[in-house]
Amino acid sequence: MEAFDDVYRRHLPVVLRAAARVVGRRDVAEEITADAFLELYRQFDRIDLDRLPGWLLTVVRNRGIDHWCKQRPERLFSETPAMESAVELPAPPAGLFSHPALKPVHRVCLVLRYEHGLSREEIGRRLGLTDTQVRGHLQYALTLLRKHVVVQAG
Repeated sequence: MEAFDDVYRRHLPVVLRAAARVVGRRDVAEEITADAFLELYRQFDRIDLDRLPGWLLTVVRNRGIDHWCKQRPERLFSETPAMESAVELPAPPAGLFSHPALKPVHRVCLVLRYEHGLSREEIGRRLGLTDTQVRGHLQYALTLLRKHVVVQAG
């Protein structure tokens, strides 16, 4: 049976290239590669080494999907200068949820929760967030709004 170090040295270049293709960024690819080999280390005694590097590439693909799912809400709802020059974005709706102190993800969570009546679970599914993340964004946004509304009213 091969030692983990030998397996690591043999498969590292292929796994790192695959991770870089999946995410397009070297730093994130290195993290995903490290995660894949850490998972291999944890399960080294149970993995059939003849299934490598396919098993590692599956882990890389899954970690890449996780990465893009986490990035999706920010990409969908953030306003970047490149997007503004290509497409004119509509002004945010007038009202409390369009306060400039709110980040796009907070604004979207508030609108989906209080204007559209979605549950935290439904918001999480739409945005690719966990229930805990949605709850945190909502709590932070409401705290921010309370702070700014009290300051403006006073």
